[in-house]
Amino acid sequence: MTETLLDVSGARLCAETFGDPADPAILLIGGIASAMDWWHDDFCRALADGDSPRGPGRFVVRYDHRDTGRSRTDPPGAPSYSGDDLAGDPVRLLDALGVGRAHLVGVSMGGGIAQQAAIEHPDRVASLTLMSTSPLTGGDPGPADEPGGPGLPGPSPEARALFDDPPPDPDWGDPDAVIRHLVEGERAFAGPGYDAAASLATARRVAERSIDPAAAANHFLVESSPLRGTLADVVAPTLVLHGEDDPLFPPEHGAALAAAVRGARLVLLSGVGHQYPPRIAWGVVVPEILALTAPGGAPRT
Repeated sequence: MTETLLDVSGARLCAETFGDPADPAILLIGGIASAMDWWHDDFCRALADGDSPRGPGRFVVRYDHRDTGRSRTDPPGAPSYSGDDLAGDPVRLLDALGVGRAHLVGVSMGGGIAQQAAIEHPDRVASLTLMSTSPLTGGDPGPADEPGGPGLPGPSPEARALFDDPPPDPDWGDPDAVIRHLVEGERAFAGPGYDAAASLATARRVAERSIDPAAAANHFLVESSPLRGTLADVVAPTLVLHGEDDPLFPPEHGAALAAAVRGARLVLLSGVGHQYPPRIAWGVVVPEILALTAPGGAPRT
């Protein structure tokens, strides 16, 4: 794996790659305020290995959003970019890497970003895998971690309480306090398959790598323009992965998303909440993504 800093329009983004650049590219797009480390190293390697000898490997790319990890960082509370910039970064990254088309895999806000890319840049999107996310509509102001679409259930009372009365910020100068804050944030939305040891290890790595972990909250302050299209315009083969125990976007959101994209396939994940793919789900998630991203591949039937 190789970590590198890439200059894109208006930012320097940190990305890490796994596998052979000659193989089909998979771009992993993370959730709101989260660095790329939450895409577990072993998960990235499993995708890059491509489950050979059944097929080729994959060129897997993960990256730090603006204001996370080692990517460009603004002062907390003063982002100099918009939601449009966050949403446009995947295509900018592909340009910087010399990749014409990629398979997009997005979780939560990253799933909203992936939807937007498929609507507005269909020539750059080979397929979509959307996890723990909700359908964007033509009037949405861009990718955000808020329920989308009329008639869909809202967050659980416990999840809603965390938005209405969020926990206090940690002492950002105390690495241990930052790590506890990150762990508690993931645990609050995870399902029964939550892996405490893995969460702690990832949170420690995020705290160590981040230029300024407090800046990640800038994501909640940015605004975006209306979408230029709807999910009916998506032509990329699409897989929707959704946790059965998602407290932020209940499974009805995944079902609505799959219904809105022509030919999309919905797979519900047992023991999974609103989170990055936990190891207990890799036995389903990895083969599904590899099937979709194989040359000539499509969602399983």
